[in-house]
Order: sequence, then structure tokens, then C-alpha cells
Amino acid sequence: MDFNRQIIEEFRAGGGRAGGPFEGGRLLLLTTTGARSGAPHTTPLGYLPDGDGRVLVIASAGGAPKNPAWFRNLVADPRVTVESGAFRYEADAVVLAGAERDAAFARAVEADPGWGEYEAKSGRTLPVVALVPTVAGPPAGPESPAAMLVAVHDAFRRELELIRAEVAASGAVLGAQLRVNCLTLCRGLGNHHMGEDQQMFPLLERRHPELAPALARLREEHEAVKELLDELRRALDSGDPASLLTEVERLTGALEAHLAHEEERLVPLLDTLDL
Repeated sequence: MDFNRQIIEEFRAGGGRAGGPFEGGRLLLLTTTGARSGAPHTTPLGYLPDGDGRVLVIASAGGAPKNPAWFRNLVADPRVTVESGAFRYEADAVVLAGAERDAAFARAVEADPGWGEYEAKSGRTLPVVALVPTVAGPPAGPESPAAMLVAVHDAFRRELELIRAEVAASGAVLGAQLRVNCLTLCRGLGNHHMGEDQQMFPLLERRHPELAPALARLREEHEAVKELLDELRRALDSGDPASLLTEVERLTGALEAHLAHEEERLVPLLDTLDL
């Protein structure tokens, strides 16, 4: 309990980052309702992207013979709260079954053999749970529009950092989970830029006409990033890790420059607007 409390505090203070066994990995906080007590219980868990806005968690309990308390809680009440980085959202927990569960677990083991070791040690079939947001659209985050923009950018920076490390360590074969991770990033970035082009930028132009040249340049950068995302998808289709690493590095350079430029131009103004 003390260990979990320390990780939770570190996670919330660090915008979703934590050390120890979670260093360099994907981490979320899952809050369930106690099956007996009815009280909220928060647990730090590693997770896997799964596309379509949902993520997967695995009830490994470190290879213990019994399912962890958080899993028993969500079986009793599947409505949960998820904290991911600076964001928080309600989700429905869906326990995967049959072929869907087996395929998801196989992806997890391919990405990290430790999951298979936990299952062998436990003597049970480890449950795989999909966390499905209850509301479409972006999750709740910082109240300040400027802080929200930076938090979104930081989430993309963090995910791209993780993907770069995963591609570099992938060896001669691109694993199925790595493909999911890359495609989830591509989809998320595309949706984010589309939202800016269609909503935030037009509002800024109406309030600050003098920004038109700067916003035109940001839109051009969006197009450049889109082309790089298309190249990354083609590298994924080729199945060549070296080509994929090249495209990930190209995307990283362009995206980091774009995000820094956008923050420099827009952050000072966003909190002056009535959004």
C-alpha cells in the first residue's frame, strides 16, 4: 500500500511519469469501487494501447495465484475512473473473453515476455480488461486552455518517446503491439490537428486577425506532419524495422519543432480567450 501510494503521488506530481518498475513504461491510475466497502481504491497499472480510444490492463498481480483486488472490484462494478498523464475520464471495464482475450494477451507477451512469465507463475489465465471511455471526445484535463494544450502536447511527446525506444529495441520483426502503438499515435495526432484546424485556429483568427500569418504557417506544419504520418504508416506496412525507425526519427524531429513553435505562438494568448 505504501509503495502504491508513493507511485500515485509521483504520477500526479509528474504529469503521469513515475520511476521504479514503471520507469520508461506506460502507466495509468485505475480507480475502482470496493466490492465490499463501496470505497474508491486507486491502483497504478501498466497498460497497452488498443486503438479506438480504449486501453488494456492485465490482472497479473505480479504472478500471484489470485486475481488482484482491483479486478474483483471492477467485476462487481465495471464503472471506473482512469487517470492518464494529466487527463482523467470515466470508463467501462470490459473483461475480454475467448479469441479476443487470447489475441490481446499474445500481443502483450510478444511486446514483453514478462506477461507470459507472470501467467506461468500464477497458474491461472490472466484476465485482460479493456477500459472503454464512456464519453467520446477528449478527456478532462487542466482547466486553463494553455495548460490543456501543453498537456496534450506532452502526451504526444511522451508516447513518441516510448515508441522510438520500442522500435529501436524491436529487432528484425515488428510486433503486433508495436503496430497498434504506432497506429494509435498516428490516429491521435491526426485527430488533434484536425480539431485545431477546424475549431481552435478559426476562433483565434476571429479574435486576433494579426495571427493569420502565424496560423497559416501552423497549418502548413500540420500538413507536413500528416505527410510524415503517412510515411510512417507505409513503413509499418513494409514490415522493415529500419525503415520504421527512420520514419519515427523524422516524425520526432518535425513534431517536436512544431509543438514548440505552436506553444511559443499560442500559449500566451489562449488564457485570454473565452473558450
